[in-house]
Amino acid sequence: MKKKLLFIVNPRAGLGRIHQSLFGIVDIFIRNGYEVILHTTQASMDACNTVQEYAANVDMVVCSGGDGTLDEVATGVFHAGVNIPVGYIPAGSTNDFANSLFLPKDPLVIAQNIMKGNIYRCDIGQLNDKVFIYVAAFGLFTNVSYETPQDMKNILGHMAYVLEGAKRLFDFKSYHMRAEANGISIERDFIYGMVTNSRSIGGFKNLTKNVDMDDGLFEVTLIEMPTNPVELQQIVTALLLAEDNIEMIHSFKTRHLLLESDTPIPWTLDGEFGGEHTRVEIINHQNALPLLLTSEKHRQEENIPPVQSS
Repeated sequence: MKKKLLFIVNPRAGLGRIHQSLFGIVDIFIRNGYEVILHTTQASMDACNTVQEYAANVDMVVCSGGDGTLDEVATGVFHAGVNIPVGYIPAGSTNDFANSLFLPKDPLVIAQNIMKGNIYRCDIGQLNDKVFIYVAAFGLFTNVSYETPQDMKNILGHMAYVLEGAKRLFDFKSYHMRAEANGISIERDFIYGMVTNSRSIGGFKNLTKNVDMDDGLFEVTLIEMPTNPVELQQIVTALLLAEDNIEMIHSFKTRHLLLESDTPIPWTLDGEFGGEHTRVEIINHQNALPLLLTSEKHRQEENIPPVQSS
């Protein structure tokens, strides 16, 4: 009996560039002995629901789209309670998670690498009852990713996020919150917070340092409300230089974080709206996502020659 592979494709992600490689990718899967079940996403959460429908009857799930598509697939696998490997062929506008994993740029090369069966067990996060793979955030600019029209993302790519964010540049809003982690409690007015497992956020690299995506720890950054233009400039400079040496920026690592606020706060999970909450509990599920990948960094470290696309 042939092995079965569920291939989920978001046809609208990025510029739809996956279309030109689609038949080549499917051919690679078939030549490696898989019966391919191809599903194109039709609406929000369709990828998640499809994974849960097929999870018990397939040997592998591969998805192509943006980080939001992978988020839905990871959510489906997590809630299905199955331990099936997941392949990711990025085709979005920013591809933060793919950049953090040092994935090759050629989708055919990625497909070939997936077929090698190398497993990297990556951490995933849980915010209350929702799953995220690389970032949960609130505050300034966090609504940009899910309020930027898909057509604008397709045309302008990462610049679309920058332009949409510029509209909100002076729309400062703070939230009075209490954060508890590692036995320490902090209560302040915050304009921004992010809980990440990524080397790239919003297309900007190195905003978080010393990231190991399988160590069971999140990188947390909480930014206080500035009281004057000088403090604001200090915050901006510290972020641009990836430094956390000012008192208004709190940075630490943790596997468990509790956040409570006076009013409901909208959250973003992997670029998608994650609901409004007054109490958020975030848990790191270490090594919970079995990813099929061979990264460019791995090839360089092991002196493996690059794979040629066919």
